[in-house]
Amino acid sequence: MLEETEREYQHGPLAPYLRILAVYGGAVAATAAIAALTRRRPPDRLGLLDLAVMGVCTHKISRLIAKDPVTSPLRAPFTRFKGVSGPAELKEEPRNPVGELLACPFCLAQWTATGYAAGLIFAPRFTRLVGSTMTAVAMSDWLQLAYAKLMKEAS
Repeated sequence: MLEETEREYQHGPLAPYLRILAVYGGAVAATAAIAALTRRRPPDRLGLLDLAVMGVCTHKISRLIAKDPVTSPLRAPFTRFKGVSGPAELKEEPRNPVGELLACPFCLAQWTATGYAAGLIFAPRFTRLVGSTMTAVAMSDWLQLAYAKLMKEAS
């Protein structure tokens, strides 16, 4: 059945993607089990500010992992360098499904947000500090891009 389904997909074998899904599911299950064993509970609710910081932080960390030149050594075994894709961002072609995950900020966002949520269970103060820091970095990035655009228009 899997071979038949794989023939219908042009991007390659599905088994490696199943392994990635299993790792994600296993990490979530392990986090839930450890939280239960240590009697840690998630926050009763997330306020709008928490959600906003979580969203912007997820965006920034996902792009940092997937596109930043500084994190390219982490991606290099799984990707091929193809050039520059934007200010302070690289374009890389995945060599395999792990490369697809590591080079795709949209794919990494789920993992990043899940890690942030786990952080709110086990280390909420530290997680909020990291979230606020990454939110400030993302806001700075957007201001840098807006400034560069304004300067270009003024020239």
